Amino acid sequence: MENTPTHVADDATLALLGKKQVLKRRFAFISLFGFAVCELITWETVLALFAQAFSNGGPAGAVYGFMIAWASTLSVYTVISELASMAPIAGGQYYWVYMLAPAKYKTIGSYVIGWLTSLAWIATVATETLFAGTIIQGIMVLDYPGYDNKAWEGTLLTWAVIAGCIFVNVIIPAWLPRFEVFILVFHIAGFIAILVTLLVMTPELGTNASVWQTSLNEGGWPTQGLSYCVGFLGNVATFVGADASVHLAEEVSNAALNIPRAILGAMLINGAVGFAMMVTILYCVGDVKSVLETATGFPFIQVFANSTNNIAGASVMAAVVLALTWSCAIGITTTASRMTWSFARDNGLPGSRWLSRVNTRTRVPVNAVLAVTACAALLTLIYIGSYTAFNDVISLTITGFYGSYFLPAALLLYHRIKGNVLPRGSAGRSASLPNEKTTADAEVFASHYDQPTLNPLQASVISTPLNWGPWHIPGIFGILNNAYACTYMIFVIFWSVWPPETPVDASTMNYSVVVTGGVMILSAIWYFVRAKKIYRGPLIDEGVVEVMAGGVAGK
Repeated sequence: MENTPTHVADDATLALLGKKQVLKRRFAFISLFGFAVCELITWETVLALFAQAFSNGGPAGAVYGFMIAWASTLSVYTVISELASMAPIAGGQYYWVYMLAPAKYKTIGSYVIGWLTSLAWIATVATETLFAGTIIQGIMVLDYPGYDNKAWEGTLLTWAVIAGCIFVNVIIPAWLPRFEVFILVFHIAGFIAILVTLLVMTPELGTNASVWQTSLNEGGWPTQGLSYCVGFLGNVATFVGADASVHLAEEVSNAALNIPRAILGAMLINGAVGFAMMVTILYCVGDVKSVLETATGFPFIQVFANSTNNIAGASVMAAVVLALTWSCAIGITTTASRMTWSFARDNGLPGSRWLSRVNTRTRVPVNAVLAVTACAALLTLIYIGSYTAFNDVISLTITGFYGSYFLPAALLLYHRIKGNVLPRGSAGRSASLPNEKTTADAEVFASHYDQPTLNPLQASVISTPLNWGPWHIPGIFGILNNAYACTYMIFVIFWSVWPPETPVDASTMNYSVVVTGGVMILSAIWYFVRAKKIYRGPLIDEGVVEVMAGGVAGK
């Protein structure tokens, strides 16, 4: 299978990006599409997070906010898809920044975005596994009202979920593509089963006015408009992480075309089922106080219990959400490990030599899988001491991701306005020509890793001239979409740092600006203190220099 014409072409494309094929291309379009759909799990996330938009904005704010978030996030991921089609590589954002940024800022911009993206994915592993672990606790509370759920027990259950993620990714990675196809079917079937059950079993559905025309301001904001904007982040969170497919670029056949198709197809399907579930849960919410103050910790579990008036039935419904959340965590672990591995092979992380190793039998970066899951497990210890503090850490799942999307998207907008991005096939991607700087880079790299001095072309990569991939929005429509996506991302980043309610104190303060800003500032400081001597941007692997040189010379 690895020697099919498609795989040969994929390997050649990767070589022109400076990288040698070392991972196995296990994913075809349908399995990648299943992966993309199941990493978003939008209808499940709607259930888990609808209380945020419900409290700040009310039912109307949640419904209309979802539609705005869906359309706007689709715009963002259209730009991400264009970038993935131009350069389908596991590093994603940090590679694109290096490819697009002015020469003076390529290396540091790439380094900071690499750290931001890596930590955002690790935080997402911690978030999703904790969701699964605490959903188990919620089901136990529902089944055994006398059970006193402790935070440390939730962390232990989360570690059990993490162990399952490691098992699939390390022991049976060959099953992952088939597993994702199965989960895709389960995702749709579970949605239909829960939707129909809620609509049929709920004793009294809400009115149209209660869903479409009712606003709430439980956060105590001075105006309803502020409340809408703060609650809007609950809808934004339901679509975070659709770039998961990007980081599987080196394991996908026909990646330059299949990744955009998978991302955008998943956004369309997940948006539709997510909207249907949002409307349904709002019609079925019933006693608002019992739902928002539920002992289970998850309002949707209480809605299930109130609607069915049957503990066993509600538990089964919650178990469906649990299974899909756990499945999502498995895929997120895959994505986080690939991002970490990719950044490590370019010497962006401490212990890069160890992190960048790939198991020769399974062709999986096992060390990276173990590292990201270990970091996620350590992050969940914070949950024992303070849920607020843990929320501040996982705030990287919005501010971190959108920060990592914004810079390459803004750079792409600049280049497409200036007309610097050429039609596909009209010019080749070239490596930097040997000069004093690249020669020095090669010598530093060689001395640090006790390797022979590399060809100067192996020291760094400069991706000019730029070419469109096989998928993009042409002309003025592409520019307008790109501009809207950048504007929307600024809006999201701004509101993502607001606290959920007033008055604001130490327990309700949103420290995400501190966490995200701290990652960016500290990584920039470390770059100048130490990493500047090691990190030179995406390296060109030995064995592909001739391919790149041939690609450049042939244009």
